[in-house]
Amino acid sequence: MLASSGAKLLGKLQCGSTSAAQLERKGTVSYQALYRVWRPQTFSTVVGQDAITQTLKNAVVSGQTSHAYLFTGPRGTGKTSVAKILAKALNCLHLVDGEPDNTCAICTAINNGSQPDVIEIDAASNNGVDEIREIRDKAKYAPTEARVKVYIIDEVHMLSTGAFNALLKTLEEPPAHVVFILATTEPNKIPATIISRTQRFDFRRITSADIEGHLAEILADKSITYDDKALAVIARAADGGMRDALSILDQVLSFGDNHVTEQNARDVTGSVTTADLGGYLKAVHGGDVAAGLATIDRILSAGRDAARLIEDLISYARDLLVYQAAPKLVDAADMALLDDGFAALATALPASWLYQVVDLLNGTQQQLRATNQPDLYLQVATVRLAELANQPVVQTQTPTATADNAEVAQLKAQLAQLQAQVNGLAERPAAAAPTSAGTAVRRAPRQRQASGKPKVNTAAIYPILQHATRDDLNALQDVWPDVLNRLSDIKHSMMNVSEPVAASKEGVIVSFDNDFYIERVLGDATLLQEMRDGLKAMTGRDEKVVLVEKAQWPRVRQNFIKEVGFTRTPKDTPAAEPQAIEATPAADKAPTSTPDQPAPAAPATTDDGVVKELTNLFGSENVDVKND
Repeated sequence: MLASSGAKLLGKLQCGSTSAAQLERKGTVSYQALYRVWRPQTFSTVVGQDAITQTLKNAVVSGQTSHAYLFTGPRGTGKTSVAKILAKALNCLHLVDGEPDNTCAICTAINNGSQPDVIEIDAASNNGVDEIREIRDKAKYAPTEARVKVYIIDEVHMLSTGAFNALLKTLEEPPAHVVFILATTEPNKIPATIISRTQRFDFRRITSADIEGHLAEILADKSITYDDKALAVIARAADGGMRDALSILDQVLSFGDNHVTEQNARDVTGSVTTADLGGYLKAVHGGDVAAGLATIDRILSAGRDAARLIEDLISYARDLLVYQAAPKLVDAADMALLDDGFAALATALPASWLYQVVDLLNGTQQQLRATNQPDLYLQVATVRLAELANQPVVQTQTPTATADNAEVAQLKAQLAQLQAQVNGLAERPAAAAPTSAGTAVRRAPRQRQASGKPKVNTAAIYPILQHATRDDLNALQDVWPDVLNRLSDIKHSMMNVSEPVAASKEGVIVSFDNDFYIERVLGDATLLQEMRDGLKAMTGRDEKVVLVEKAQWPRVRQNFIKEVGFTRTPKDTPAAEPQAIEATPAADKAPTSTPDQPAPAAPATTDDGVVKELTNLFGSENVDVKND
């Protein structure tokens, strides 16, 4: 009897275990998410990355695979899936045209995660030097079952600097039986030395059309009905990531009882209908603030996310702008979501106002990240948008661009003023040259003495020239660009036509191409002070600045040379050359002689002394000696 009871109990246990196994196979006990069930297992089933998969498949067929790969791109675009497919293709026992068969022992083990020669590592939790050193040490050993040992390092940008350095040598000279596949969403954080030792493949965002097509295939396989607009809503919310799209579809299926509708998709994603978006923009542009605020309140009361609402508004405004410029460029998936009044609204709303809508909503989007009351910012944005519609539309620019445009406009006005000044000077008749016999014939043919021009301040220039040296001028010319660089852009452009021509401890003399600039500089006390401050910073002295017109400067020098001989006393003259700089005009002092006594010859040192004095004053390269 005991044996009979034990047999019955054993039968019940066996029956119970069988039922549990059957339930597990039916999926009632353990459910796998769609992105796991529909993960691609061959290159041909990867969606939206045809160029990458074809390149890798051809490399496998031809045997020209690399020792290291770098897969970069947004999340959910297939980086890790392609890495596993490549690992299977490198080791598959029955490879067919570069595709793994997924039936051999190697492929099955890789799919199950039990293949010891294909190691997948999460760099986010294994980012230290010790972990990478362990990989480097184990990589030296040959694979136990597969042909090639494959290391898949996901989120590789999370490795520390020391870990990257430990990995570098292995990537540079790896064993022949090892292949590294690095995957990351942030390639900018990976050292260039690592990138240069890999073959890089950039995974692009998957288009909405490709996502919709793949979702339709999945729903058809599961015999689930759906609305076309529902798939468009899911594809837009996924933002180019297939994994996100499959996760959203999972939620919609659970929410909608095995039927995918547009309303269910919007409820899950928090999206707003295009009819609501169009009605909101139309009301705000028409100045109906109450209707706009009511729309915002109704959408948020329905549980929609404020940040998502702003994203939808920006996308809708973008679609309007694109449709206005080139209707054919609007994506077909986006067109499927648009309401019947979209075309009419695109005609009614001006592009200039839509630009302002995008700018203002973008700023509001930044503000929402730091607040717990997003509805307040949305209400303020609604009022501001209505005010913009009632104001004259101006092109929105950044403060920097506005300042630059203002400076450009000011410079253009100055240029036009200068051009008018030059034209007036060109048309002005030349002053009649004096014809007296005592006038030197070598005088400049035209000397302008307009009443409006600033007069040459010889009282300030001569003391500077009295002690000017070439060394002081060279030192000033060396620091002059630095002095100008301290000025603002407009003042710097005005001073670009200036040039220092003389310098001493008494001050500096600066020449300008035109007297117009001298008037502008003399009338700008701030500019003069900035110049003095710059000179003091560069030279250590509080320099006096004297301005002179470039055309007048040679005459000023000549007058100084002539007059300095009369003003200097013998004690000012160097002892070795007592008569060196004494100059007497020939018309005033003619050499006297008698028949018995020849005229006294000029001292031999006179000409040489004058030349030496001029050379010391203006530099040898600026002095040209000619014998009459």
